[in-house]
Amino acid sequence: MEAFEWIRFIVGTAVILCGLFIFIVEVYGIFHLKYVMNRMHVAAMGDTLGISISLIGLMIFSGINFITLKMALIVVFLWFASPVSSHLIARLEVSTNDGIKKFCETGLGLSENGEVVQIEKEEERG
Repeated sequence: MEAFEWIRFIVGTAVILCGLFIFIVEVYGIFHLKYVMNRMHVAAMGDTLGISISLIGLMIFSGINFITLKMALIVVFLWFASPVSSHLIARLEVSTNDGIKKFCETGLGLSENGEVVQIEKEEERG
């Protein structure tokens, strides 16, 4: 039984260290990327993945009990809430930033009612 505890400790520690590594990469990306949308993407993905992996490591430490179920529900909530909130923040940035066209080369934009539409380039109009 003691060997099982050591294996659980080693695996849990490895998983938590992987989550910590993801947080370190996230912080590096936030401070070294230049455009706000890239920074937001790194922050959203890093938080979702880093917290989820760290909580999985804590679930391994905790064993099978009610606390593990609570942590699993937190992971599920984060996997739903973080992408939705980062998408809404990105959409707000696209709709309020007039200078976004110099950063994006997709040819897409938002119409007056908030729908994504194809934007004509200056060369094509004229």
